[in-house]
Amino acid sequence: MNELQEKLKSILDKYENVKETLNSQKEFDQKEFVKLSKEFAELSDLAKEIKLFFAKTKELEETLEIADSSEDKDLKIMAEEEIPELKKELEKIENNIKILLLPKDIDDEKGAILEVRAGTGGDEAGLFAADLFKMYELYAVIHGWKFEVLELSGTGIGSIKEASASISGKGVFARLKFESGVHRVQRVPETEASGRIHTSAATVAVLPEAEEVDIQINENDLQIDTYRASGAGGQHVNKTDSAVRITHIPTGTVVAVQDERSQHKNKAKAMKILRSKIYENEKQKQESSRSENRKIQVGSGDRSERIRTYNFPQGRVSDHRVNLTLYKIDKIMDGSALDEIIDKLIEFDQAEKLKNN
Repeated sequence: MNELQEKLKSILDKYENVKETLNSQKEFDQKEFVKLSKEFAELSDLAKEIKLFFAKTKELEETLEIADSSEDKDLKIMAEEEIPELKKELEKIENNIKILLLPKDIDDEKGAILEVRAGTGGDEAGLFAADLFKMYELYAVIHGWKFEVLELSGTGIGSIKEASASISGKGVFARLKFESGVHRVQRVPETEASGRIHTSAATVAVLPEAEEVDIQINENDLQIDTYRASGAGGQHVNKTDSAVRITHIPTGTVVAVQDERSQHKNKAKAMKILRSKIYENEKQKQESSRSENRKIQVGSGDRSERIRTYNFPQGRVSDHRVNLTLYKIDKIMDGSALDEIIDKLIEFDQAEKLKNN
């Protein structure tokens, strides 16, 4: 047994031990049970691939033996024909195992805070920002995720200046984290009489949703201001000071929410966004010492980085990071084909990490 097989055997033994412990009649306290259940879930996919690896390795060894020493000519020819395909299958399984063994992003299983802002392009940029926000809402529905609007600052023509939402569910951040950046649109605005194509943009930010256990915020570090929600910016005009602006004094982070009629609800939403922003800032600081490693990621997640172009006249969407162009803009905008782009981004990111691992 070589070094790789020894390592895989060790992981498989660990998986079987955890499985056996969970299936035993032993009494667990809640903390221990949660820990074991999480470990079992994390090892399950890997164990499945490892079992497949050993089964396929054995099959290849037996086929090589037949091809090498069988006296039956037909059997020998059949075995020789099977060998290349078995080697190809084994290589694919090995690659899957390597991907599963890559260090996990601790935030991948978290929910996300999505922020969309209109960029350059006037009203058309605001309309495109609204289209993007709707695209992510539809995508969340397809995946069975919960999409909760936190803030929506718009105009009467259906455009938005900025909007934010909390998206919760399994693996939300893992699938949405590469969406951060500048999204550019090329299309003829409805108000354009000459039919000239305009280019405008919107920025997207996706932050891992931080819980209180992830980041502790001292109440004394907060400046909380209340004011009346503005009619044009919010969804309603309120005669009470329901809008909330929270400033985290040590970092200068400011979050304002006026979407709800209740000051209490607006404060809760603002704290959710604030916590995630501070968590993301702390994470970026910790990773700055490993800035070289960040180059292997698909983009930096910087909002100033142009990542994708949506060309409506040609019906195409191009992601510039992976040189992918799809001629199915309607299906991407309704969320049903967005996975085709996201899957490519994840594959590329994994391939780059494997090269640098």
